[in-house]
Amino acid sequence: MLPIKVPPLGESIVEATVSRWVKKEGDVVAAGDTLVDLETDKITVEVPALKPGVLAKRLKNEGEVVHVDDVLGELDETAVGAVIGATQAAAPAARATAPAPTPAAPPAPSRAAAVPAAAQSGTTKSSPAARRIADERGIDIAAIAGTGRGGVVSKPDVLAAPAGTERTPVAARASTATPGSPSRGGNGAAPGERETREKMSTRRKRIAENLLQSQHATAHLTTFNEVDMSAINALREKYKEKVEKEHGVKLTFMPFFVRAACQALKQFPTVNSQVDGDSIIYKHYVNMGIAVASEQGLVVPNVKDADRKGTIELSREISEVAKRARDGKLTMDDLTGGTFTITNGGVFGSLVSTPIINYPQVGILGLHKTQDRPVAVNGQVVIRPMMYIALSYDHRIVEGQHAVLFLVRVKELIEDPAAMLIE
Repeated sequence: MLPIKVPPLGESIVEATVSRWVKKEGDVVAAGDTLVDLETDKITVEVPALKPGVLAKRLKNEGEVVHVDDVLGELDETAVGAVIGATQAAAPAARATAPAPTPAAPPAPSRAAAVPAAAQSGTTKSSPAARRIADERGIDIAAIAGTGRGGVVSKPDVLAAPAGTERTPVAARASTATPGSPSRGGNGAAPGERETREKMSTRRKRIAENLLQSQHATAHLTTFNEVDMSAINALREKYKEKVEKEHGVKLTFMPFFVRAACQALKQFPTVNSQVDGDSIIYKHYVNMGIAVASEQGLVVPNVKDADRKGTIELSREISEVAKRARDGKLTMDDLTGGTFTITNGGVFGSLVSTPIINYPQVGILGLHKTQDRPVAVNGQVVIRPMMYIALSYDHRIVEGQHAVLFLVRVKELIEDPAAMLIE
């Protein structure tokens, strides 16, 4: 028997949760087939079969916490030959004993006939997020054509699945419910139920621990300012169609804030540093963390060397890394090495907040909702699109004066984006 072990999970990650068994006991698997999905606090890890065989035993159940090198199950390398041999031997006998076919009307084309051969073989490649959504909605993922690289079925493919891809008709699924059993809503609660208990996932636990560690290990303080978004709005309106047509990316506000933050960090390097014991490590580069809300929780993938990239390149990389985060395809490289973070609560309607530092970094920039407000300009009251911005910082090494001036510099660059071109 070949043990199926928990692989190395990445930098500083020692445990994971068994998220989903892809294969059942007795399934024949090829080398490279995904056997089980593991969820860590950062990414979802697919554990493949190292050799062809039969999944003989599953030793860990879904929801169990496992550690690196724990044995998840056993793969029988010798059984696969016997299974294939028996199948091949039975095929000629079945053909010899089969009755002669009688003329009949051609059968109606089945849905499976329209499914690509790779999908019918049970080896459909799909992302963990896509499989989870398919399970929740009762969709046959093998019936969906993947649009990802190499034909991988992604979450958007499942969400856009046409009618007729359900594994079992909705009415049939309803009829299999136990008579008299209460139906549960989307939050898992039955009608009249006052409380439900759900175990935290490994990712949710780790997020909670990291947030608490940040507040306990740093001298947290937040300073605020407000930005007139008129200039950026005008710039986007002027160029967004051209940029999308020529470069295939949407021109959002985020790359402008990334560029402004990178320039402000060069002027105030302590905001881009890290505490190590009684030393300060200054980072002479910017790996910009972009907070992304995914179904598994908040993740902060990084755009590497953001300070060396232009607006178009930043737009493309931010879009790509955010998509990987939502599809559950982030790598450890995406999630490690960050030096500073930007989080945008404004996409959910937040007007003002105090973001928590992404420890061990010492600063995080919070963006918020743009809202028309009356402001005084040259002695006159005018209506302008205004946004509150916030910088939470570690007061152990970032002086209050530097934090305020950092935020003022970001404000100046956003209100006069041409200044970013000459620095």
